[in-house]
Amino acid sequence: MSVTTKGTERTLGQLVADASTDLQAIVKDEVALAKLEIKSDVAKGGKGAVLLAAAGIFALYMLGFLLLTLAWGLYAAGLSVWLGMLITAGVLLVITLILALLGISSLKKIKGKPARTIDNAQKTIAAIKPPKG
Repeated sequence: MSVTTKGTERTLGQLVADASTDLQAIVKDEVALAKLEIKSDVAKGGKGAVLLAAAGIFALYMLGFLLLTLAWGLYAAGLSVWLGMLITAGVLLVITLILALLGISSLKKIKGKPARTIDNAQKTIAAIKPPKG
């Protein structure tokens, strides 16, 4: 079996050069795929970090409201003022818990390695490697 180009047989050097070019293209594509996968994981991590930061901000507000509620509760004998503040602090607590759970869930989705790229590279190596035996 011979490979021909424009009616002439290709030399071994040309075949090796073509194989080298093809291998370079495969490696370049695998690196590009790895970059895309890692970029996706970084975006997920950033989202989780932002949600946790938001949870921290709401926690600070909640603490302020709880302290203000305690102060009004000790000062005032009437139930209506501090009860309103306590309910507000309770709402902030619920928001804080929801944001924290969403942030933790988002951070757990990070894979940490480019799985598809590794799988493709292993398949490429297996296809190029000569059979044993």
